[in-house]
Amino acid sequence: MTEAVSSKQPNIVMIVADDHGREAVGCYGNPVVSTPNIDSLAASGVRFDNAFCTTASCSASRSVILSGLHNHTNRTFGLIHDPHNFSMSSHVTTLPKLMKQAGYRTGRMGKKHYQPEALFPFDFDPPEWGTDEDILRQRDDLWLAGRCEEFVQGESPYFLYWCSHDPHRNWERADHPLRPDDFGNPRTPFPGDEETPFDPEEVIVPPWLADLPEVRAEIAEYYQSIARLDRGVGRLIDLIANAGSDRDTVILYLSDNGGAFPVAKTTLYDPGMQLPLIVSTIPAANKGDSPENGTGTEPVSSAAVSSSGVSCEALVSWADLAPTVLDLAGAGELGAAMFGESLRPLLEHPESPGRDHVFASHCFHQVTNYYPMRVVRTHRWKFIYNIAWKLDFPTASDIHMSASWQATLRETGTLGLREVDTYLHRPRFELYDLEADPLELHNLADVPEQAEQIAEFVTLVQNFQIETSDPWFHKWIYE
Repeated sequence: MTEAVSSKQPNIVMIVADDHGREAVGCYGNPVVSTPNIDSLAASGVRFDNAFCTTASCSASRSVILSGLHNHTNRTFGLIHDPHNFSMSSHVTTLPKLMKQAGYRTGRMGKKHYQPEALFPFDFDPPEWGTDEDILRQRDDLWLAGRCEEFVQGESPYFLYWCSHDPHRNWERADHPLRPDDFGNPRTPFPGDEETPFDPEEVIVPPWLADLPEVRAEIAEYYQSIARLDRGVGRLIDLIANAGSDRDTVILYLSDNGGAFPVAKTTLYDPGMQLPLIVSTIPAANKGDSPENGTGTEPVSSAAVSSSGVSCEALVSWADLAPTVLDLAGAGELGAAMFGESLRPLLEHPESPGRDHVFASHCFHQVTNYYPMRVVRTHRWKFIYNIAWKLDFPTASDIHMSASWQATLRETGTLGLREVDTYLHRPRFELYDLEADPLELHNLADVPEQAEQIAEFVTLVQNFQIETSDPWFHKWIYE
């Protein structure tokens, strides 16, 4: 336990979106989607251009974010809710518990998606599902931000884990009176808010999807949900700035996995795992005027974000997030048992090259979506080990029922330039030269000239599995 709270410890706010792909963020190159508040964080901080979740499934990814351990290590193999019921192992010491040890007041708002809850002892922890009004307003990100006002005005330092339900596909039926489309956009705006509709003809269809009317319509709904999320981010920034803390406040913005479309969510192709990660700082109140609308944040070196409006090309992963938060809190030693490493050196020197590779590990999504994969990602290469490669690749229920997927099956049978049959039936190994083949279409694993490199990647994966106590390591021995 930290005996005395240091005056240099910043407040830390981690904002985690739900299924927000990097292709739908303004500061990552999309000129149509509306994300001015997220973009403002990038303009005043560090934008990571090679940031990767380690598994593209909601609960499993969040388990990595909150533990610094891969999901096969912490044992959250897939979704935690009924009927799937995966759960973190009781031996894991989670980030909120460690932040309390570091002298922080801790809070959570929005989506939980973790269990058992006893491992996550947040001080401020309102029920995710409370009254009927609470349930209906879970997509109201202005409201979710407003519920944190008292928390951010309280004693510092604090750690706030703020998780939107947007832009996840809708958990209610599409004909629910307040949920008219598949991305939870309300039929009428939430109180005090104004919805931002998008023209399907103007959205950008990413190259890994079929350009069909159904796809464009769903992307327009996706953008609308993202715009509502962005407004919530802006209000949260306002509340933090106007609270007038005497400490810097470091804000991290990220998503748990890619968008809920084929080739993205539940896959470890880049659309599923290469995600937004932005780190910025709201200065302490005694260092200047607070911004009025969440767009005037300026980074300061005392919080380690010493660069403004720069990008970092280093390879980073969600296993690095918990060690980073602890390091920023001045308690980096508490993350010594974690697999990831602190990003603080990159925040101080974004031009640094960083590591050579990162790992990813997917096991399940729903309990019926068994398809374990282990991945090595370098700047140039992607190596995928499909452990259950003889099985068809399973489609998550929300994607399977979507108009985008059903229209693709009915109309084209192709996902951009990728055949659906190739997407569903995968070989044991996949190897992609991302410089020549950024869409991961041409598998080089069987090319004789790549045999030596395949062997090197296999050794990397095996060593990673041993180091992280991966239950699937035995597949190399027995199968």
